[in-house]
Amino acid sequence: MKPLIFALCVAFACGSLSAQKSVWQPSPGHAQMPIWPGAAPDQQPVAGPEFAETSGKSDLVAGRPMVGVSNVTRPTMTIYSPKGKNTGAAIVVFPGGGYQGLAIDLEGTEVCDWLTPKGITCVLLKYRVTNVGPYPKSGPYPESPMALEDAQRTMGLLRLHAAKWHIDPHKIGVLGFSAGGHLSAAISTHFAKRLYPPVDAADKESCRPDFAVAIYPGHLSLSAAEWDARQGVKRFVVPHSPAADIHLGLNPEVPVTSRTPPTFLLQAEDDHVDSADDSLAYYIALRNAGVPVEMHLYAQGGHAFGLRRTKYPITGWPQLVETWMGTIGMISE
Repeated sequence: MKPLIFALCVAFACGSLSAQKSVWQPSPGHAQMPIWPGAAPDQQPVAGPEFAETSGKSDLVAGRPMVGVSNVTRPTMTIYSPKGKNTGAAIVVFPGGGYQGLAIDLEGTEVCDWLTPKGITCVLLKYRVTNVGPYPKSGPYPESPMALEDAQRTMGLLRLHAAKWHIDPHKIGVLGFSAGGHLSAAISTHFAKRLYPPVDAADKESCRPDFAVAIYPGHLSLSAAEWDARQGVKRFVVPHSPAADIHLGLNPEVPVTSRTPPTFLLQAEDDHVDSADDSLAYYIALRNAGVPVEMHLYAQGGHAFGLRRTKYPITGWPQLVETWMGTIGMISE
């Protein structure tokens, strides 16, 4: 499987972010809540404390810097509740960052700024990631279970406390970007059993999302060479050019079934970090399993644009998601 490392992750690893380090905090009026009452399961040592950095002039998105968080060992969730109308729907947001950092504003808080005026509760998950030092790096499940454990735990907490946070427990979805897009798929296919021993009543609640949104996701397809290395796995062949074919195969660690929730996929063909193969392979598997799925594939847009407006039509995707949520009954059309 090809590695998932987008620009923010590269910036973390190569030190192209500015030297100003801090600890990320949500905007006033919002508090981070630890999702584990004690030590998180499968914790890995890291070389230093959690920190946040702002990108420099060479790493701008739509002309603006972005904030990345690294070395997350104490996962938290921050709840952004609607201030006016409340549809009852909620979305857990998974920022991307190659499972080695989190684009906490570009693919986190800015998503909440979009959702809450629409009457949707936004739950920003700061899941565990690390990429510093001699210790094992975090990664996608099953390479590393930490992020998926954090996602499962958060879904249980939301359902347990749904009344307190004015959430409909049957309208809780997930939305992720890049590595976070993979995490959306991972929890959509790994919800029957917790990866960790139950901690409390939250872990008795279902952690299956009611719907999922994956924006330029990665880790979902296998290359032709990887297909050839696996025996007995069906290969999807899509015509690509007169001289060659793209061989699309779903990553077997994302076992789609008819119980996988309705899913929305968005991808740009010129994304050179997570190619369209990832979204296409997942789309085909969902369709074949009878799962309601909607996919939008654009010619241009690249990678890691979040909700920031650019000259490309793909940046109109939030309206597409709102319309889709209406069609599946999560909000009023």
